[in-house]
Parts: sequence; C-alpha cells; structure tokens
Amino acid sequence: MTDDHAAVLGIGGTTAIHPLDGAQASGLIAEIAGQAEAAELKPLAGLLRAGNAEVVRLGAALSLSPHLAGLALRHPEWLDRLHLTGAAERIAEIVSSLRRPVGADETEASVMTELRQLKEEASLAIALRDLLGAADPARTTADLSVLAEAGVGRALRFALLDLHRRGSLRLPDPEDPERGTGLFILGMGKLGGGELNYSSDIDLIVLFEPAAEAIVDPMESVDLYSRLAKRLVKMIGERTRDGYVFRTDLRLRPDPSAMPLAIPVPTALVYYESSGRDWERAAMIKARPIAGDRVAAAGFMRDIAPFVWRRYLDFVAIGDIQAMKAKIDRHRGFEGIAVAGQNIKLGRGGIREIEFFAQAQQLIAGGRTPELRVRRTDEALRRLAEGGWIDAGVASELTEAYWFLRRVEHAVQMVADEQSHTLPTAPGDIDRIARLCNFADGATFSEALLARLHLVETRFSALFAERAGRAAPAHPQSLSLMADEADAGALAWLAEIGFTRTGDVARIVHRWGTGRYRATRSEAAREHLDRVLPSLLVAFSKGPTPDEAIAAFDRFLDGLPSGLQFFSLIASNPRLLDLLALVITAAPNLAETIARRPHVFDALLDPAFYSELPTRDLVAGRLAAFLADARHLEERLGRLRVFASEQRFLAGVRLLSGAVEGETAGLAFSDLAETVLEAVLAAVEAEFARLHGRVPGGRLAVLGLGRLGSRELTATSDIDLMLLYDHEPDAEASDGERPLPVSTYYARLTQRLIAALAAPMADGVLYQVDFRLRPSGNKGPLATHVDAFRKYQSEAWTWERMALTRSRPIAGAADLRAEIAGAIRDAIAAHTADPLLRFDVADMRARLDVQKPARGPLDLKRLPGGLTDLEFLAQWSILAGHVPMDHIGQPTAETLNELRRRLDAPTADMLPAAMADFTRVVQLLRLGPDTAFAVADLPAGLAERIATALDLADPGGIEPMLADMARSVREAFSTLVPFEGVGDHKPPA
Repeated sequence: MTDDHAAVLGIGGTTAIHPLDGAQASGLIAEIAGQAEAAELKPLAGLLRAGNAEVVRLGAALSLSPHLAGLALRHPEWLDRLHLTGAAERIAEIVSSLRRPVGADETEASVMTELRQLKEEASLAIALRDLLGAADPARTTADLSVLAEAGVGRALRFALLDLHRRGSLRLPDPEDPERGTGLFILGMGKLGGGELNYSSDIDLIVLFEPAAEAIVDPMESVDLYSRLAKRLVKMIGERTRDGYVFRTDLRLRPDPSAMPLAIPVPTALVYYESSGRDWERAAMIKARPIAGDRVAAAGFMRDIAPFVWRRYLDFVAIGDIQAMKAKIDRHRGFEGIAVAGQNIKLGRGGIREIEFFAQAQQLIAGGRTPELRVRRTDEALRRLAEGGWIDAGVASELTEAYWFLRRVEHAVQMVADEQSHTLPTAPGDIDRIARLCNFADGATFSEALLARLHLVETRFSALFAERAGRAAPAHPQSLSLMADEADAGALAWLAEIGFTRTGDVARIVHRWGTGRYRATRSEAAREHLDRVLPSLLVAFSKGPTPDEAIAAFDRFLDGLPSGLQFFSLIASNPRLLDLLALVITAAPNLAETIARRPHVFDALLDPAFYSELPTRDLVAGRLAAFLADARHLEERLGRLRVFASEQRFLAGVRLLSGAVEGETAGLAFSDLAETVLEAVLAAVEAEFARLHGRVPGGRLAVLGLGRLGSRELTATSDIDLMLLYDHEPDAEASDGERPLPVSTYYARLTQRLIAALAAPMADGVLYQVDFRLRPSGNKGPLATHVDAFRKYQSEAWTWERMALTRSRPIAGAADLRAEIAGAIRDAIAAHTADPLLRFDVADMRARLDVQKPARGPLDLKRLPGGLTDLEFLAQWSILAGHVPMDHIGQPTAETLNELRRRLDAPTADMLPAAMADFTRVVQLLRLGPDTAFAVADLPAGLAERIATALDLADPGGIEPMLADMARSVREAFSTLVPFEGVGDHKPPA
C-alpha cells in the first residue's frame, strides 16, 4: 500500500455533506477510532484521528445515520477493509464470495450467518459510496440488486444440495446444483429491474417445471419445492442476532391466497393466460430470472412474453393502470403534495407515478416495438424518447426526477434501516434527510423536492388525461342522438357541420347506441363511443360527401367483431379520426382490413409511421421479433398472416395519406412479400424435413416473376412463383423416417408451400399464388430441377423469355439462387439476335388488344398505350440488348429510363414519366372498389387523392390526362416495335 493510499479511506467521492451537529460527528469518529485501536487496527485508527477531509465527511455521514454509525462502531474492521482495498473493490469481493460453491461442511446456520454479515458489510460500503458521492443512485441500486441476487443464489444452492444429500432430489450435477432442477426464481419489482432500494423487500416468484430431471417424485414436487421456498424465505428474510439479509415477499406470485409457494410452470401460464390482470402484466415487465435453472427460466420467459407484450396496442390497459394508481391514492390517503410526511414512493408525484408513466406506454407499444421491452425505468424512458413515443425533454425531466427521488428514498431508509418511503414530519428530522441528500438545510431541500414532485404529477396526469380524452366534448348535442334520433338541437348541429340528410344520419347514429351491433353491445364499448362520437362526426363531416361517409362507417361498424379496443384506441388518439374517415370513405379494401382486424389501425400510432420508410431489413427485423416466441408451424403461419395483412395495410395507408407515392409503395409491397415468403419457405421446409428428412445435397430456391419479380406489387397483387431445386447426382430419395423419391419430395414440398401461402384460414390468406409461369405451365411438374429449367429456357417461346426479364430468385439457397440468375441471363443472351423478337412482341400486344379490351378509361393495364405497352417495351429492350441485363428483375420505370438514355428516339423520352404516373394511379386504384374503371365509380376521397398524385386541380382532369398519355405511349410503342406484318391483329389507329 502506498503512502498516498494510506491517507484515504478508500470510499471515494468529493460530495460535501453537512452534519446536524459537528461536535457529535467528531465525537463519533473518535469513538470509532477507539474501537479500531481496541481491535488492533492501528493504521485505521491513525487515519481517523488525523481528521482529513474524507474523515470529516465520513463523520458527517455517520452522524446523520444511526444505522450506519452502529455498523461502523460494531465492525471497525469493515472500514479497515475499505481503507486497504477500496469500497468498490470490496463490494465486488463480497458478491464474488457469495457466488462461490457451497462447501460440504457448511450448515444452514453457518450460511445464514455468512449471508447476514456479508450483506451488512456490503450495505455499509454501498451506503458510504452513495452518501459521499463515489456512486450515483443508478450504481447504488445496481450494487444492491447484484448483492441480493448473489445472496438468494447462495441460499438456494445450499438448500438444493441439502435436499440432494437427503435423497429428496437427484441433482444432475452437484457441482452446479441449480442446473436441471427445473426450479427457478424470478426477481420482481426493483430487484428484477436492477434498481433495488437500500432497505427494500425483495419480491420473488418461485416456479418450477414439473418434468425436471432432478425431481425424484413428481407427485411430491409441489410440496417439496414449496418447503424449499419457505426455507429460502427463512434463510434470507428471518431476523437473527446477526440481522437479516433481505426482507422477502412472495405475494406477487399468481393468486397468492390459493397458490402454493412454488408453482408449476403450466399452472402459472394457465393462470396468466386466463385470469392475469393488467397490473400483473406491468409487474412482469421487470421480471428477471435471478437464480435456479436458467434453461427452465428462459423457457418460461419466452412463454409468458405474449401475456406481457401483446401484439396489439392496448389502450384499455392504460385506464386500468390509472385506476390502480387512484386506488393506491385512496387507500393510503394520498391527496396532495407536501414535504413533511410525504410518501416518496406511492404519493402524488412520487416514484410509482414515474414507473407507471413508463410502464403504461411500454405495455401499449412493447408488443410491436421490442426495443421497449426493458426493465429499468430510466432505460424505458430513454427508449420511449428515442422511438418518439414521448418527448425527449419529458424523458430527461422524469429521469432526473426519478433518480432524485430514489436518492431521497435511500436517505429515508439509511437513517434506521427501515423499509419506509415516508418523509418525517419534524423539522429537525427533515433537516437530517436534507443533509443525507447533500443539501445544506431543510428549506433548500424542500424547494428542490417539491419542484420534482409537482413536475412528476403534472407529467403523469397529462399522460392519462391525453389518453383518456378527459376534456368535455366540444359538441355535447351529438350525444343526444344516442337517446333520441329526433332531437332538434342535435339535428341542427349536424346540419351546421355539413351533413345534408340529417334525419338519415341521426337514425344511423342512434342505431349505434342501441347495442344492435356486436361492436357496441358492451357497456364499456359504448362508453368509449360516447367519448369519441362528437369528434368522429366532425371528422366525417369534413369530407366531400359527409352523408355517404357516415353510411360507409356504419357498414364498417356493422362488420366490426368487437368495439372496445377500437373505440378506446380512437378515444385515446383523436388525431387518428381524420385518417380513419379517409380510409373508410376512400379505400374500401383498407377499411375491410380494419373491420376484420381492428388492431391494424394501432400501428399508425408509431411516432415513426409517417417519417419512416420501411426498408427490407427493417421489415425483416420486425418480422423476426413478431415470430420470436412462435414455436410450431401453424402458430408461425398464423402470425405471418397477421403480419403480412398489417404491413400491407400500413403501406396502403401511407400511400392513401400521401406519405409515399405509388412507385415507393410498389417497392414496399414487394419487399414485404419477399420477406414473408422467405419466412414461410423456411418454416415449411423445416417441418417437411422433420417428417421426410432431406434429399442428399438438396438445394431449393424460389423464383419470383411478374410484379413480384420486378418489385412492382400492389396491395392486391397475386404473386407469380417458380420453385427450382438441385441435389447430388446419385440421390434417389430423402433420408427421413418417411422417405420420398426426389421428384415427389420437391413436388409435395411445393404443394405445402402453396397451401401455406394461399390456404384460407381464420387469419386470412397470405398471398394468392400463381405457378403457371413454370416450364410447360400447368402441364409441367410443380417443382423443376435446375438443369431442366436451363434446358427448357434454351428453347422457350418469346413470351416466356419476356417473363424472365421480370424475374428474381428471392428465397432459398444463396448459391442456387446465383446459379438460377446466371441461367436466366444465359437464356436471354442466347436470343438477343432473334429476328422475330419485334414481331412476336408486337403480335402479342395486338392479340391482347382484341382478346382483353379495356373495361373503362381507368383500366390502365388493358388500355391501349397503358401499362402493358410500357411493360412490353421494357421487356423487349432487355431481350433486344438495348439495355444491360442488369435490369432483369428491376422496376419497369428504371428499365424505361435506361432505354430512353440509350436510344436516340424522341418518342421514348416520355416513357419513364408515363410509367411513373400510371403506377401512381394503379397503386391507388387497388385500394378502392374492384369494379371502378372510371372516375365516376371511385369514392370521392380516392378520386381526390389520385388527382393530387397527378398534380391535377380536381378529379375532372384525370381521365383526359391518362388518355393523352396513353396515346403518346402507344405512338412510342408503334415506333419502337412496329405493328407492320402483324396482320389481322394490327391494333386500331
């Protein structure tokens, strides 16, 4: 030890701390020095008598805390260890000692003594680092949590080994007694979050897997492990002459009045799934395995995740959390904010309000946003701010207030090691707390404390007021319609805001309140509807045809299976009403999705929704999180259907709202399909291999064609696919328990893939699938060997090579996908000089003009000069070598732009712009009625959106503009791919 080190206590920190009585503090140091001398700790005694600045601050801290002073007087050797080792290092040594293996000669009494002595020594070091500024509250709470976790683990290992020695358990590995027992302990509350108080209870839940390897008699397992839990509570929580380790509470377990102390995992899961309440969901946010069988614990945490983190935003839960806090306030009598007698944890503006503020929003959004699934309160606030769920300034304020209040909480508890969260009432005692918190006096402390308490209460109240829509309705007349459809004041108000057929609208609204619809049958749903009704009617009145808008919403409501979550969502987020009105009146396909699955609408609340353009990687990451705890094929496929439906809906809403235009939407729809297809293929292939094994050297890949291949899918597109495979030359069958010949293996695997994608289920259909572009069409096998594919394409018809220009290998083995891409390029390159190419392309287009004429001015696919002309031109340009083969599988607009750049043909200049405009219109049309082939057939809102996409003043200009553009495209087509010689199929002039 150096001379410099000899001059310090090893606690660290430079924070000033003021004693209530300087003479008392000095006398206390002298008394401890005397105890050190008596214990022959002369260097420590000398240091204490020297009275340097650190010793003076130590005396001040100890004089303010009778509990800490008592520890130092009884155990001066603990201060000596800090002097020799350093407080941070000594805390780490204690934790390490608690984690060491249990000795064969140790008894329950010796372990209990060791636990208590080490805990008190560590507590002294942790408290002194806190008070003297060597550790901030975050470090203090983390140290206390690690200490508790290590102590519980040591007691558990002793108890398990003792049961093993008695023959009651059969441990797979006595050197690692926790492994294989099936028993694990969840740390709840602040222990789970790593934020333990100085004198806190520790909340534990003891669970076990009844089929665990170590259990000797399964019929006795509940009783055996419950006795172990009781013993654990005694070893940790019982107060002896050496004190206690941590007060222990098992009441957070499921149904504590009826359940045993140790609960079988299946029993716990059934309880949570059938009877779990929102406060238990909130409690489970912080749940963390702290001891026992880590494998069993990991399985439980995976299985409980859907209970805690619901896949849908749950705004009913936020009301339950508010009600929980109100109940606490009423029960404890917390009516105001003060200093004297204020409960720092549960009172108004206290720690619990900050925790609830974070947890409520974690419960709402954590199912969709895995980044929010964190245990620590400060970390939750930070991530909520990073995701845009709360303002960054609010997060910063609440985080600062949280740690300030936690510091005060520690000070209250350090005085006498009591589990108290209530400030004293006497002014002198308030001064003591103030000085433990490093304030010079009670007045300054009180001012700082009140500022934090009022800030927290304001933020907490604002959150719940905003979510609950606390403000009174702006137009209470609307609520009269629920009781009386002929209410004169309500009818006049309807006319005032823009409705024409007020009597019809009134009858519709009145019907909502009668409970005839499933969505409004429950009282809770009608309460939320009452809250949102005025704003809802105002939102629908803003559209071009308000009466029709209400009728459309009525049809939507009639098909809604349940209204509670939907109305609570809208009531909590009134800004969504305008968007809801737009969707329901302008985009029937999107409205149908909401009616089938109302929770899709809640994703619009993600703060990043409008600013974020989902990339392929982002979608893949979200899908992985969505599938993370789905273990069986049907469960994975069900979730994939939900995910795909929701993501298509979100892309459609972005498109409808103008956040993106059609070309961007095409990429989004295509990236989604590709991501989902990869996941489906992996799931189906794994399940098929489980049944039938694998083909030696087998590889497979999926080729996307058509709009999927060129990344131009719409909201309602089918997907064109082809499955190709390869294997070792001498492979004849798969190697599983139920082997199949190779060709049969891949044919049946393809059938399974088609069924997984296209079979109608309760969650809908993933994608309608078309395999007709495979070699030989419907006459050929469903799956094609890659060599057969190469051979076929070498002799394929022109239309089949055209299809290849819009193809991409999108799933399966990476090396096979590369081979397929090369085979496609080879097939196209082999026919670049085909003298009949132009004739074939022109002939096919002419035949389509005759066989599939346009059904109206908005049938842009069939319209002469429409999308088919543009797609044929892009395909021809690749086949003819006018653009590089790098454009195989690229969007049509990009290929046409390259064609325009390379060709000296003025007629081609307008092709990319025409493709962009047609794409924008078609993408929007797919959100509307399937039979709309003229502007007159469109909902007014959709027609307005199309006009905006085309930079037109009103919908009246849509059809003339598209007709002019189509004429120009047909002229360009006729110039670049002349129709001469086509004969009877020559298109009209």
